[in-house]
Amino acid sequence: MSTLANKIYTVSELTQAIKSHLEPKFFQLTLKGEITNFTMQASGHLYFNLKDESSQISSVLFKNVAMHLSRIPKAGDKVIVKGSISVYVPRGSYQLVVSELQYEGLGDLLLRLHELKEKFQKKGYFDLSHKKPLPKYPKKIGVITSPTGAVIHDILTVLQRRFKGFHLILNPVKVQGQGAEVEIAKAIDDFNKHNLVDVMIVGRGGGSMEDLWAFNEECVVEAIYRSKIPVISSVGHETDFCLADYVADVRAATPSAAAEIVIKEKALQIEFLQNAKKSIIYSLTSSIKQHKLKLRAILKQKIFLSSDYLLNPFFQKTDLMNSEIDRAMEQKLKVSLIQTSHLKKQLSSLEPSSKLFQIREKNTLYFKRLDDRIISSIHQLKIKLTHIKKILDSVNPKEVLKKGYCIPFAENSNSVIISSKDIKTNDSITLQFHDGRIRTNVTKEAHG
Repeated sequence: MSTLANKIYTVSELTQAIKSHLEPKFFQLTLKGEITNFTMQASGHLYFNLKDESSQISSVLFKNVAMHLSRIPKAGDKVIVKGSISVYVPRGSYQLVVSELQYEGLGDLLLRLHELKEKFQKKGYFDLSHKKPLPKYPKKIGVITSPTGAVIHDILTVLQRRFKGFHLILNPVKVQGQGAEVEIAKAIDDFNKHNLVDVMIVGRGGGSMEDLWAFNEECVVEAIYRSKIPVISSVGHETDFCLADYVADVRAATPSAAAEIVIKEKALQIEFLQNAKKSIIYSLTSSIKQHKLKLRAILKQKIFLSSDYLLNPFFQKTDLMNSEIDRAMEQKLKVSLIQTSHLKKQLSSLEPSSKLFQIREKNTLYFKRLDDRIISSIHQLKIKLTHIKKILDSVNPKEVLKKGYCIPFAENSNSVIISSKDIKTNDSITLQFHDGRIRTNVTKEAHG
């Protein structure tokens, strides 16, 4: 028996081995089949089986892919999907993880469209740097569309309403069917070759993908890309997109929107000028009315009714000036008299007798002040002397004796007895009172 047959696997090991061999081998494959057992979870993920006449496979389409679908699939839809095989280890089952989903019938066209889009995108046809600005005030507007469709009617309706002085050149072409793409491309080239217009609108009304396919063809995309004249693409309805929309300088949702865009600046300027004209006329009319009212009010002023109203203020001003001059002269004269009197006094003060009188007056005043100072000093000294006398009297022993005190003297030494211990019984002492002395004997000692 082989080595694999002898080896004992766990379920997990076998499942992992199958996963590692199966997933790399079936990566990015394309299948077609019918959807059955369809379920959409609250999470947004889609689960279904993809089947044919004899087999089916479990499939999952996750939310990040599902959100880009044009519509949610349902049971019975025949689809073409791209995806990879994935082994779900917990249940040991395999499933197809879908990365792209297209409905069969449109699948070939969608694949072709996807391939063309990638091709032109890589070539830089859709880059913003290649987009040309639209002219603000186009004199000639070119339209490439069917002459019998609603597109040209819608464009003319908008232009006539917004800007009646336009010049439109229609280059009629087929917009669907065999050869339509060639006519559209040639019309774009003709407008450029003869420089017939300032801007062009290329488009048609709504329809299916097959109806709009002419605007996805390479020749049309190439013609728009090499156009020196700015191109506005208006193909299908607002939700329809084709390659002409991506490569054009501006994409309009509808033909009416394209017409609005092409004359937007001119229409805005005309509207602005019309509003400005109305505003200027209104402002001028209002200004004239205001100035008329002001002129009438001015003509009613007294100054225009009588010259006295103009001259009287000047007469009054002249009188006032004369009065001010008289007052100024009087004031000047008074000042001069005062100055003359002052000079006279100065002159008289310079006479010798006057000088002597002044000196005498000064000396008298000086001696008077000196006497006052001496008298004040004597008075102050008297006050001080009286104060000193009071202090001396307060410390004079005689003054103390008047208060009932006496001073004992020893008989034999006539000295003051300071302590009772210095006196003995039968000693003779003298007591000094404030008004005299008396002699006495000590009859008993009393110490302490």
